[in-house]
Amino acid sequence: MASVSALRQLSFGHLVSTEQVSREDMLAIFSVAQEMELVLQSGGMDLLQGKILASLFFEPSTRTRLSFETAMQRLGGEIITADGIQFSSLYKGESIEDMIRVVSGYADVICMRHPEEGSAEKAAAASVVPFLNAGDGPGQHPTQGLLDVYTIQKECGRLDHIHIAVVGDLLYGRTVHSVSVLLSHFSGVRFTLISPPELRMPRKIVGMFDERGIAYTETEQLEVGLSADVIYMTRIQQERFEDKSEYERLKGSYVLHADHLQGKKSVVMHPLPRVDEIDPSVDTLPHAAYFRQSANGVPVRMALLAMMLS
Repeated sequence: MASVSALRQLSFGHLVSTEQVSREDMLAIFSVAQEMELVLQSGGMDLLQGKILASLFFEPSTRTRLSFETAMQRLGGEIITADGIQFSSLYKGESIEDMIRVVSGYADVICMRHPEEGSAEKAAAASVVPFLNAGDGPGQHPTQGLLDVYTIQKECGRLDHIHIAVVGDLLYGRTVHSVSVLLSHFSGVRFTLISPPELRMPRKIVGMFDERGIAYTETEQLEVGLSADVIYMTRIQQERFEDKSEYERLKGSYVLHADHLQGKKSVVMHPLPRVDEIDPSVDTLPHAAYFRQSANGVPVRMALLAMMLS
């Protein structure tokens, strides 16, 4: 049976936001995630046998939900689920806080996705067991941010002195908000922020760059970022637009093709799902890391569950 070395205690009991995560936390999580990759190769382990994960997804999810549930099962734990607001007591008007107090009595750890920004903070405040934010509307997605930075470390061999171009929906894109905060802990990181004017990075994130002395450029031109170490593509998110005509106008603003990458060493990432922002011609190139990125969600979430429960 595979085993892991001593698990360092993290600086947080609940994971709501990337702002809670220190550089030391990240490096400890990534060290355990590397060991979890070996655990996966051996078929899993029983580290969390007898523990239960409550998997609460009130907004559509494939990768995040399945990787959390896979992570728990690979560690020997079990899962209970709730899927869709319309099939839960939230539909009847129950508050998030009351629901979480109830679920805390059924499980040892909770992960939740919810369409309302700030819902994770409410849930964590009510939970008596460890809580992990699996995405709260356009707010934060800390476990996605962690697996993204882990992917950059694996693909580039470093986290200091990284140039990352983030492309697409930077206003509502919770994944780029999360990865921006996490990368800000490393030296010499530089951002190229590529978006339509209507979808620029929130001023809160740009202000954080200014406070921490992080270099960044804002532009509408995809070509400006094509020589970055990492090109992080995102989709224009239809579900975030109240005015659907605005979505129709902005969708397809950026499409990355194989021709863009000729002579480049850039790593191409995407939190998925993609719509049309990465042409399939990129898929067979060594630059394409997005499916490897998705797979990294399992060992990273295994590390988090193990460290928060063991």
